[in-house]
Amino acid sequence: MPADPVHEEESAQASLFEEERDAAGEGIEQVVGVFAEQQRVVSGLDGFALLAAAESVGSLVAAEMSHDGLPWSAEEHDALLTDLLGTRPSGGLRPRKLQGLADRISAAFGARAHVNPDSPAQIIKAFASAGLPIASTRAHVLKGIDHPAVPLLLEYKELSRLHTAHGWAWLDTWVSDGRFRPEYVVGGVVSGRWATSGGGALQIPRVLRRAVVADPGWALVVADAAQLEPRVLAALAGDRAFTEAAAQGDLYAALSDAFQDDGVSMSARDKAKLALLSAMYGGGTGEAVQLLGVLKKRFPDAFEYVEAAARAGERGRLVRSRLGRTCPPPSAGWRELTLEGGDPSGSAGQALRSRGRFTRNFVVQATAADWALALLGSLRRRLRVLDAPRLVFFQHDEVVVHTPVELAGDVAAAVHASADEARRLLFGDTPVVFPMEVAVVDRYSDAK
Repeated sequence: MPADPVHEEESAQASLFEEERDAAGEGIEQVVGVFAEQQRVVSGLDGFALLAAAESVGSLVAAEMSHDGLPWSAEEHDALLTDLLGTRPSGGLRPRKLQGLADRISAAFGARAHVNPDSPAQIIKAFASAGLPIASTRAHVLKGIDHPAVPLLLEYKELSRLHTAHGWAWLDTWVSDGRFRPEYVVGGVVSGRWATSGGGALQIPRVLRRAVVADPGWALVVADAAQLEPRVLAALAGDRAFTEAAAQGDLYAALSDAFQDDGVSMSARDKAKLALLSAMYGGGTGEAVQLLGVLKKRFPDAFEYVEAAARAGERGRLVRSRLGRTCPPPSAGWRELTLEGGDPSGSAGQALRSRGRFTRNFVVQATAADWALALLGSLRRRLRVLDAPRLVFFQHDEVVVHTPVELAGDVAAAVHASADEARRLLFGDTPVVFPMEVAVVDRYSDAK
């Protein structure tokens, strides 16, 4: 019997997934390396680590809110639309109320006229034929015209906007199982404010808020920061007199004494409000000019803070929020247009002033976004301890928590504590307060 053949020892067969494991190991090492480099860069930027953490928790909150959804009654929504527009139409027709308005608008321009109120060109042409030339169909333009079609057009525009943006098609698309689940875009605006990629969560019309209804045995805790941006400016600028006023509940009322004897015909509180908004947004015409002079004289450090930001923007420089969020740099086209020697009264000067207005507001609005993210992170942590309550809505300076009724008081306390923690995280021991106006309601529309 022949001997068994002698086989040379073969090398062990490679594992089926060995190459994949090696590649995965290299990939993990790369991820770890990138993370380490990010940590190194973040640690070298004053305050930026807190901004990164705030953005991360904001993304988490956004995902949780989209998952949990905002309580929404499809029945209430449908009833509201039916009351305002008539029964739901079919076949792409206008709702009954809109069609009735469209017919009356045509009649207002003459028995033989046929004007489509959805067509700006036809409206402009109809007014021109009536001897009333207009440049656009914007509401403020129409309000300046004396013509019987104007009130009808304004009503039509308002109802048509509701039908288009939040009508039955929106209800079918975005509300299911008693919840509205929007798609948030965290930091979707350069200032750090959120946006949405669908559903228009940040533009829920007041008239529709009655459709936001808590579940049986639950409540909505609605809280918004009072006069947030002026208080942010007070904390940023450190203006002593302004800071003392911002330690009060109503900031505008506390500032009103400075605007008593300036000759402007409006309440002192309204004058304080107009002056502050003009300083933060770059207003400078009419009565605002005089009020800004008062603001500059009485609160020089606050005035100079936004003025310095505006000057930096006009010079093409960058400005930052409290936590280090940086404004976008000017475009190459802007730099070319504003090269030295450009006409200050022409397009170059207009571009300079426009960027100055942007950076003037950026330092305040972006810091307000920083504060709001800190509020969200702090509030989420406190709500997790309570277990059942859920953050279900956020809009710039407003939050809504859906909670069992018996925990509503605890949620309200958590909101106030979170606002104070956000203040301390951003501004330390500033005496500026950030009061939250809190309402416990069954319907969102009952909060304000």
